[in-house]
Amino acid sequence: MGSVDLYAVATGPGSFTGVRVGLTTVKAWCEIYGKPVVGVSRLEALIASGGPEAARAERASGAPALWAAFYDAQRGQVFGALYRNEAGGLERVGDEMVIEAEKLLEMAEGEGGERPIHWVSLDPELITGLQGWGERSRRGDVVQAVSPQLATAIGRIAERRAAEGRYSDPLELDANYVRRSDAEIFWKGPAANVR
Repeated sequence: MGSVDLYAVATGPGSFTGVRVGLTTVKAWCEIYGKPVVGVSRLEALIASGGPEAARAERASGAPALWAAFYDAQRGQVFGALYRNEAGGLERVGDEMVIEAEKLLEMAEGEGGERPIHWVSLDPELITGLQGWGERSRRGDVVQAVSPQLATAIGRIAERRAAEGRYSDPLELDANYVRRSDAEIFWKGPAANVR
């Protein structure tokens, strides 16, 4: 581990245990080996893993004006974020969220309007199965399914940010869970009143 020059870590959103274990491990390595770290959103990594089209969007104004990244968050919801194609690359529009797929589709339509939107997902059927998808498809929207193996995309993003001097502070690096855990939501009983 001492021969590594830079650590890259996914900050979420995602499973509580997976994100927490990954961040804790990398933060410990940073402390032990004195190496820098860059935290990367899993949704941003989805966009980056979108292949040549995503790379083109990073460079060119001719790429789709709006991108949407999403994947299954369980309980009838998706983790999602919208990205606008700006001159310097893709910039996130608003916050990452956990939202019903229908509402993400409506939100993206409100942001993108008549222009085609490029969707990137681990679970495309969560959008393409919606009633409103047919109209978006006629407008030129496409959904690109990507692999859940996001380490390469996370590494590329981290490497680019490090070259720009944009490191994360390991002590302040925190998980972006977007919503409370099932344990917090469903936990009840007499132990809840214990101080």
